[in-house]
Amino acid sequence: MAGSKTSRRERIKKGIRKTLAGTTARPRLSVFRSNKGIYAQVIDDSTGKTLASASSLAKDFVEAGNKVDQSKAVGKLVAERAVAAGISKVVFDRNGYLYHGRVKSLAEGAREGGLDF
Repeated sequence: MAGSKTSRRERIKKGIRKTLAGTTARPRLSVFRSNKGIYAQVIDDSTGKTLASASSLAKDFVEAGNKVDQSKAVGKLVAERAVAAGISKVVFDRNGYLYHGRVKSLAEGAREGGLDF
């Protein structure tokens, strides 16, 4: 057997991160997807700081239907928080996941929220 899903994702993730880095002018919007929820962070890699974040499992998050709908709501929420922090342009880091389903929905929500990538 050639490996597991997680090892495949880690390999893809390393390839993505070779070319993609968040700067102060254009931070990285990183997505993590678990079976229960989805998380998004806006990260400045030059200082190693998280500038804005949102999660579908946070206490202040209001449930919004199925997982795809929740992902879109998380995207809008992280965009809203990033814009409040003075960030309008980001680099999208899909973190080794396919740009499909929940990851795509989060990206669309972030674009609707005012982020440019």
